Amino acid sequence: MSFEHPNRNNETMRDVELDIMSRPPEHNTTNLDLDRMNLMLDLLGHPEQSFRVIHVTGTNGKGSTARMAEAICRAYGMRTGLYTSPHLERINERICIDGQQLSDDDFIDIWDQTKDLVALVDAKMEEQGKPKMSFFEVLTAMAIWKFADAPVDVAIVEVGMGGAWDATNVINADAAIIGPVDMDHMQWLGDTVEKIAGEKVGIIKPGCTAIIGPQPHEEAVMPIIEDAAARNHATLVRDGYEMTVSDRMPAVGGQVATLTTPNGTYEGVPIAKFGEHQAHNALAALAAAEVVIPVNGPLDGDLVAEALSSVKIPGRIEQIRTSPTIILDGGHNVNAAEALRKAIEESYDFKQLVGVVAMMRDKQVEEYLGVLEPILSSVVVTENSWRDRVMSADDLEKIAVDVFGRDRVIKEPNLPDAIQTAVNMVDAEDELGVGYGHGVLICGSFVTAGDARTMLEEHASPTMKQAMNIHQPVVDPDDSDDSNADDDAADTLDDQISPDDFDVFDVLGLGKSGLGGNANDTDADGTDQAAGQ
Repeated sequence: MSFEHPNRNNETMRDVELDIMSRPPEHNTTNLDLDRMNLMLDLLGHPEQSFRVIHVTGTNGKGSTARMAEAICRAYGMRTGLYTSPHLERINERICIDGQQLSDDDFIDIWDQTKDLVALVDAKMEEQGKPKMSFFEVLTAMAIWKFADAPVDVAIVEVGMGGAWDATNVINADAAIIGPVDMDHMQWLGDTVEKIAGEKVGIIKPGCTAIIGPQPHEEAVMPIIEDAAARNHATLVRDGYEMTVSDRMPAVGGQVATLTTPNGTYEGVPIAKFGEHQAHNALAALAAAEVVIPVNGPLDGDLVAEALSSVKIPGRIEQIRTSPTIILDGGHNVNAAEALRKAIEESYDFKQLVGVVAMMRDKQVEEYLGVLEPILSSVVVTENSWRDRVMSADDLEKIAVDVFGRDRVIKEPNLPDAIQTAVNMVDAEDELGVGYGHGVLICGSFVTAGDARTMLEEHASPTMKQAMNIHQPVVDPDDSDDSNADDDAADTLDDQISPDDFDVFDVLGLGKSGLGGNANDTDADGTDQAAGQ
């Protein structure tokens, strides 16, 4: 508690998260309007008018594009606000100021400042027979208020779902980015790409610059986008026309490409992510940054390179381990699976790649698995921590067997068991014990990626941390907090731990007996992630 963070009700972060995430989801056909958000902004005094805005939608690539745009703006000295969803591990991830997620104290304080107004909106909606604010609307209002309070120069805001009726669409974009439009969230957005595009073009506002990524259904989607741009007198910047990616080639840790925008050409730009789609995301981010950064002509190429070479995008084709290689990806639809497959084929040379897959039951599961089938030697089907929406391991197994064949599918309902099984399969084939050419891909949902990331990165036991230090290519020179005993243990590590000693239960810091029936139930429930996984 402090003057800056009074925490008047002495709430914990867990209390606040439960307060917010226990609210109704945005997946509710009775709240397809902006009435609650508009009333909330009236009560707040319209803080959204105090900063410039980059608004990002699209079926895939929203989070990556938003983070890249934020990094470029920040490299130019602008104070930035970033609002993304879903969160992988902690709800604080959704709201960032100058590239740093809110501290627990900051997050509690913003909730403390806004919750009475949320209650007023809820009461007004009840009078009108309408639903109260959803958790996503509350988080969006908190982000907008925090951005104005900071204050930021520019806010980069990722749409939660769709566009027209999304809670974020109370802002007016200076630059509206529409990434690839494909089939996803059909229950709410429509069952054709034309209907889905009609929702997403809702973020194109009068006089803005509409930046359009490559469209897999260009003939169906582009007329809808062009009509919305013309109707709003928006400047249209299209990938493949007014802006292009060229001379792209893989590089260590990502790729290098030449990016051409309406303002100029940027040669040999390093992009710290794998996959052709990430080069196009970087292009869209650069074009949007050009709109909001107060510079005439092209931006400084060195600053652009510095920004794009340092962007970290958790859960998007993210390699978090070597020996064996473990990759996380939260993509959950066919377009995301195609991008993932292309990136792995281009950037890795796997002799064996074992998939660990848990998906939501409302996704195109068979189609998703079918895209990945050629690159996976086998698949371990499992479940993530979102019990309300996750497809059961039994049902996922049936679909996987149809796609992969019986002999390539293993069922492990608990995610820690599934990861351990996949690693054991890889180790059994790794004769040299160094992990080259052998890997594990954990994918199918952002909840799956977040659960796995928590297990494998944040809660590693001291023994596991030491073991991984043998194989990690990057060592933090500032990581000097270990005790002398730990240093002594590290000196003789080669005699104590082999590369095959990977145990996911060690990573969790728990024994198998301590996990009970379901390891994923530890401090996780169906309310700790946003929809759209």
